[in-house]
Amino acid sequence: MNIVVLGAGAWGTALAISAATPAGAGRRVTLWARDAQQAADLKQHRENRRYLSGVAVPEAVQIATGPLHGGATALAGADLVIVGTPMAGLRAMLTLLASQGAPVAWLCKGFEAPLDAAHSIGLMGHEVRAQVAPQLLAGVLSGPSFALEVARGQPTALVAASEHASVRDTLVAAFHSPTLRVYANDDIVGVEVGGAVKNVLAIATGLCDGLGLGLNARAALITRGLTEMTRLGLALGAKAETFMGLSGLGDLVLTATGDLSRNRKVGQLLAQGMNLQQAVDSLGHVAEGVYSARTVAQRARALGVEMPITDAVVALLDGLLLPAQAVAMLMGRDPKDELL
Repeated sequence: MNIVVLGAGAWGTALAISAATPAGAGRRVTLWARDAQQAADLKQHRENRRYLSGVAVPEAVQIATGPLHGGATALAGADLVIVGTPMAGLRAMLTLLASQGAPVAWLCKGFEAPLDAAHSIGLMGHEVRAQVAPQLLAGVLSGPSFALEVARGQPTALVAASEHASVRDTLVAAFHSPTLRVYANDDIVGVEVGGAVKNVLAIATGLCDGLGLGLNARAALITRGLTEMTRLGLALGAKAETFMGLSGLGDLVLTATGDLSRNRKVGQLLAQGMNLQQAVDSLGHVAEGVYSARTVAQRARALGVEMPITDAVVALLDGLLLPAQAVAMLMGRDPKDELL
């Protein structure tokens, strides 16, 4: 199998490394970097020194760069194309790949920012694909995973989600290994909602941890956050059981509690007194929850879905609430039945 990974960030690099391990005999892996200088550095040092410092990139991973339009060399003979860009770059990449014959899957999680006033609702990856490349056989690879641990070969489970069985089967064949277990799921809506909302909720739990509110408060936020995630997913047509799986509860717990979580770190830094720009600049990586929180809240309002934790995060990010005020707003809500 010829696997092409477009985007040499942490996650794209980690998957390329994982696919090229000895267990992946018969796989040919190409990692494409947009930046020619980064590609040269990867070739020279066999290490992604910016995003995955200290992890070797096997010689079996071919490094490529250059334009992707037309008959791009990097895409020649591809059996599977993985898009490893942030959500902001997905539309352009899927437009470019619209006539691609091989299955395409993206790694980014979140909602695309609204394009303009006439398109005021941000979209998930599968909705973007429906607009720009409806004929493309496509899906998403998601679930609880830190890139560094995948690159190191530590045990991880992921979800390959697509409405097309052939895409799910291809993703499983491409990445399933003794250390990376890949489960198939046809509920791409639920998988993408889980991947988007958990980033927003992780900011809230990072805030909770940064303020030293304790483990009880963290557990409450995670549990009520899962309820918010499920509400939105059901309103968008997802299956309830998806949110009790890897891309729902699993990804939420990891991102909300793990020290490698960039979104959780944003919440912690805000609690420590940094403003949003300082917190984002200190990361050196994209924290998708910062960019998708407003869009999650907008979609929820448009559907009449109540998401108080998400609303509090948006107010915090917009500078309308201080960290302690955001917590007070959540704790001061009127009593209600748990299952509502």
